[in-house]
Amino acid sequence: MAHNGVATCAIRDASELSSFHRCLEQSTSIVALIGAGLSAPSGLSTFSSPEGIWTTYDAHSLATPEAFDIHPHRVWQFYARRRYEALQAHPNAGHVALAEASKRIPGLITLSQNVDGLCERAGHPPKQLVSLHGTLFESQCSNRKGCGYLRDDFIDAFTSTPAAAGSRMENQWSDGELDLAHTTSKMPACPQCGRLLRPGVVWYGEMLNDDTLSRIRQTFSKPEGIDVMLVIGTSAEVYPAAGYINVARARGARLCIVNIDTTLRLRAELREGDWFFEGDASRILPMLMEPLITNAYDHTAGGMRD
Repeated sequence: MAHNGVATCAIRDASELSSFHRCLEQSTSIVALIGAGLSAPSGLSTFSSPEGIWTTYDAHSLATPEAFDIHPHRVWQFYARRRYEALQAHPNAGHVALAEASKRIPGLITLSQNVDGLCERAGHPPKQLVSLHGTLFESQCSNRKGCGYLRDDFIDAFTSTPAAAGSRMENQWSDGELDLAHTTSKMPACPQCGRLLRPGVVWYGEMLNDDTLSRIRQTFSKPEGIDVMLVIGTSAEVYPAAGYINVARARGARLCIVNIDTTLRLRAELREGDWFFEGDASRILPMLMEPLITNAYDHTAGGMRD
């Protein structure tokens, strides 16, 4: 069903799906903005879901530099759990469809608000993936004066064991309770300056790093403009990511939203010729990308074919 020329349905409308496919096949410059709604079908909870990602503390209050300054042990336990859960999850068909489509369209750049590493594990081309908010699998020095230490990190901050160690770590976080007995002496320390290490993510109130900003500028400054802007599993209400839609519009992009939330405020910004596909991104993305990845998926089952 369409409203004022905008597709506002799940993929039950073959004409709107065909319309998107025709546009996709003619497009060489595409930007995809993805959020937690793409990883939710893999079993990862979101900050905004009713059950939340943490049962005892507000997740947003833990994702700040101030929280780390006051309670580094609490923040590390929160991120240790997130790291563990991300490693237990698997990329879904939506992640893989986007990765495969990117291999076929060099001008398809994905701006990811996720820190779970599922795009990377799905085989997404690194040069076409911009991790806006960092990753759970890096640790960096908390020294704001510019120590600059950064390392890949798959180790639990407290036990010095791999983050996928299993039931013992799962029991540590039963019901989301935090063990506040941990002290800063048990926190991971920077080998260069001795300050505490912190998760390698961008927290609320922090600026994106210079390399990320440079890649974003390159993405939106292509001389050929932008053909399509995909907004997948995100409300796009958090800046600076929220502003990218307006920038893409100014460069000529049509907008395609994939979201399970029909009350999305962004929906009001759709124009004639745009698309809104309602539903599970892990099922919808393989269908949207079908011209590029034919026979790669059984999208009715939400997974890859044997």
